[in-house]
Amino acid sequence: MDRESSSSDEEEDRKNLIGQNERPKPKSPIRSTFHVDEFKDRMMGNARRFTFPTFTFNKRYLVAIFLPLFIIIVYFTTDIKNLFRTRFSNLSFDSSINRMRESELRALYLLREQQLGLFKLWNRTFVTESNSNSNSNSTVVNPVNSTLNSSSALFEDFKSALLSQISFNKQMQQVLLSSHQFGNWSDLVDNFMDPSLGSYASLNRCRKVDQNLSQRKTIAWKPRSDKYLFTICLSGQMSNHLICLEKHMFFAALLNRVLVIPSTKLDYQFDRVLDMDHINKCLGRKVVVEFDEFAEAKKSHLHIDKFMCYFSLPQPCFIDDEHVKKLKSLGISMNKLEAAWVEDVKKPTKRTMQDVMAKFSSNDDVIAIGDVFFADVEQDLVMQPGGPLAHNCRTLIEPSRIIMLTAQRFIQTFLGERYVAFHFRRHGFLKFCNAKKPSCFFPIPQAADCISRVVERANTPVIYLSTDAAESETSLLQSLVVLNGKAVPLVTRPARNFAEKWDALLYRHDLGDDPQVEAMLDKTICAMSTAFIGSTGSTFTEDILRLRKDWGSSSLCDEYLCQGELPNFIAENE
Repeated sequence: MDRESSSSDEEEDRKNLIGQNERPKPKSPIRSTFHVDEFKDRMMGNARRFTFPTFTFNKRYLVAIFLPLFIIIVYFTTDIKNLFRTRFSNLSFDSSINRMRESELRALYLLREQQLGLFKLWNRTFVTESNSNSNSNSTVVNPVNSTLNSSSALFEDFKSALLSQISFNKQMQQVLLSSHQFGNWSDLVDNFMDPSLGSYASLNRCRKVDQNLSQRKTIAWKPRSDKYLFTICLSGQMSNHLICLEKHMFFAALLNRVLVIPSTKLDYQFDRVLDMDHINKCLGRKVVVEFDEFAEAKKSHLHIDKFMCYFSLPQPCFIDDEHVKKLKSLGISMNKLEAAWVEDVKKPTKRTMQDVMAKFSSNDDVIAIGDVFFADVEQDLVMQPGGPLAHNCRTLIEPSRIIMLTAQRFIQTFLGERYVAFHFRRHGFLKFCNAKKPSCFFPIPQAADCISRVVERANTPVIYLSTDAAESETSLLQSLVVLNGKAVPLVTRPARNFAEKWDALLYRHDLGDDPQVEAMLDKTICAMSTAFIGSTGSTFTEDILRLRKDWGSSSLCDEYLCQGELPNFIAENE
């Protein structure tokens, strides 16, 4: 009985439970996507005691479920980055092609230059070989040294040419890589090269020029102690007078005479910039005398016995009346000026040593021939390294010992071992250059480009600037001389500063603030440089080149400013 009452109670409870969970039938014939009732009936077979409520989902739930899934699938199957980049890459496609074409044309040009360079090297080896064969068949004073010298020169030329071709190859790689977006791949061009090659390359490109001093032709200067040649130099400034003095020394040697250095009342004070004793020591005898010493020896008769003029036009001896008055004010008497021949300063004739000796030889004690700056006598002999006279020094006319030491101290303080020196003549040079054909006056931006190329070849960190240009020009030049994106400093001699000791020697010997001493100091610093850039037509530049040649510091990188180029703009004449 208990069992029956229990059974009836369970059935009653089940009916009540089902009744409470029943819901009205849907009016729409569309059935729900999920049938929770059916799922519940299936589950009831395993768990009769559990019942699940019925859930219905509308379209919003479907979107919420499928949209994230769709986004995930698209993200992993589509390159969104390229999808949005496509139209931008199409815009730059044409410019990339143009850049590549330009690079390829530039590379072809460099290949052509490399080919020509290799052909020159090839031909040079045959020329050297033929020369060596001809020398072997002829009489040679020292065949061993001759062979060694020629082999050494050939080997240096070969290394230089090979280095040049390596440089061309590097440029071609850089040009070809420049048209591609390779990030830092272009650095591989530099990193691939031997690090030691960089320093060797700069040294080799601007190596010292072999002056072949062993083959120098000279004449001996052995003057008679009682015969004198009186120096007269009037044209131009100090550099012109130094060249005139050098030519007077040559004439004195040809005429076997002692050279008289002019008085400071007639000319520059040479003893402040030159060491006269140096000249006598180099010759091993007394070949030059100061005016005071000459006057002391001839005090009883201070007279120019014969005044033979090398130049007759535009005026005899190229001397004006003012200079004649200065000579007489020193107590010097003279005979009438005589023209040795018809010779015009503007159109000098090429003369030989025999011409000079035939015209100017004399038994008179004291002679003068006037200004000889423009004289054209044996230029090949006069212009050779060390000059035309036999001596035991590098050169006869060079800065005094004090100026040399001051230059060295300046270099040690401001420049260091390697630097490019640049003589930039500007004051009064515009009119002078434009009167010449072609002009030699270059605009500052063009000059800056030319300077930067020399600095790149020489691989130097600084430039020493010797100039008379205004600050407006030098400031612009400094802003434009750039290499590898960095400005190359232009160093000039600073104003006197007692905290700096590099110029102490000058002031200690009362040589400070002397324009001629400062000019000679500039020449000395320029003459000691790794490479030198000069101004065409300037005797200041020519004197620096003479010193470099005589001192053996001439470099393969030495050149005139923008050598081989024309100014890109030339003003009209007045």
